[in-house]
Formats: sequence, structure tokens, C-alpha cells
Amino acid sequence: MFDLNGHVGLVTGGNGGLGLAMAKGLVKAGAQVAIWGRNAEKNADAVAQLEAMGGTAAAFACDVTDDAAAKRAFAATLERFGTVHSCFANAGGAGVRGPFHELSRSDWSQTIDLNLQSVVTTFQLATRHWLERQQPGKLIVTSSLAAIVGLAGASGYSTTKAAVMGLVRALAIELGRANIQANAILPGFIETEMSLDTPKAFQDACRRRAASGQIGQLEDMEGIAVFLASQESRFMTGQCLILDGGHSIFPL
Repeated sequence: MFDLNGHVGLVTGGNGGLGLAMAKGLVKAGAQVAIWGRNAEKNADAVAQLEAMGGTAAAFACDVTDDAAAKRAFAATLERFGTVHSCFANAGGAGVRGPFHELSRSDWSQTIDLNLQSVVTTFQLATRHWLERQQPGKLIVTSSLAAIVGLAGASGYSTTKAAVMGLVRALAIELGRANIQANAILPGFIETEMSLDTPKAFQDACRRRAASGQIGQLEDMEGIAVFLASQESRFMTGQCLILDGGHSIFPL
């Protein structure tokens, strides 16, 4: 089970953090991995790490908020690997933070472009490819626990991460007959450069709220990525899977 030999996974934002963790899980299961990222140095380092594990990987320079760049990266991915079987729309970020009433339209647009429109663009490229080839596929997006519990000072982040949950549910219905599944992963607090760039009090609160009394590690992203990319999840679609150590269900 969970054998991904012959499988090609695309991971946007796969040159670090959660994306690279998922890419490592895919490689461990036998998949070949295409990474999209903006930073050439980080791209090269990520490929080196995956190859050191015995995997096959390639990186493509891409800013996912640029539709033309995403189209070029997808074409380059197909040229290198021939096809794509799973598409992880993981690239994103905190966006513009600040008091809700002070955020401008431009602030909101930046966050929407980063966390929502980029997912739409990436998913459209993969979906067109699969429909044209009458090929099954897997759409997976990295949402966030903030989509359901909220996060003060990050209304744009919480909103866009909730929006992609609605997107996968709609796509699950629309694309189900074409054997394309769409699901979301909602990580809680996982140790990454971005998450550790938060106040210590916030990190301590996340640890207290977790049923495990711990915060997540990057390795915790590997198994769920492999499951959602594999045929073992073929009957799962339109789901939003919470990976938070019990944070969301722990009583106050």
C-alpha cells in the first residue's frame, strides 16, 4: 500500500517548510517530484536533499501569483516528467497582517493573490492536463487550522485559507466523475521558519492547547501527503483534513 513508484507529484512552494516536508514523503514512497519555488538557491538545495534520499526531483522557478510564470513552469514540468499525477498547491504565506479595519483593498488583494488565486491558477493547469488526457488526478491544497479557529490580526490569512476549503468541495463535486479528487490539509502549528516567527506566547499557547502537549514537526506532513497522493485515498474527496495534534478539539 501507498506505493508511489511511477507517480509524479508537483509541489508548489516545495523548496522549504511544509512543501519540502511533503515532497520528502512523496520521494520516500517512490514518487518523482517537481518543485516550484521563487528562490533559485532554495530550489537547488531542496532538489539536492531529495536526491540525497535516493529520489528523482527537479525544480522550476515560479512565482505562483504570476499566471504566465505558472503556465511556463507547468509546461517545463511536463517536458521534464511527461505528466503529473498529484498537484499540491502549497505555496502561500501570512499575507498582509494588521488590524482588520486598517487593511486596504491592496492589502486584501495581495493576500488573495497569494493564498487563493494562485491555488486556482495551479489547479486549473493540472485539471486541464488531466481532462485533456482523460487521466485521473489528485488536487491537494494546504489550508490552515486558522481557517476554522480564526487568527487575530490575520483576517486575510484566515479568510483565504477558508476559501480554499470551499474550492476543494466544489471541485470534488464538479470533477468527481472524471476521477479527480480534491482535498485540503489543515495543519495546526508546525515548526517552520514562518511559524517560529511568531510571539513565544502564541507558540506556548498552541502547545498548551494541543491534546498531545506538543507542536507539530515537519515530518508530520509526510504521511498525509503520501496518503492523499496515493490510490488508497481514491474514495476520499472534498475533505478538509485537520492535522493539529488535537488543538482544535481541546477544551479551554
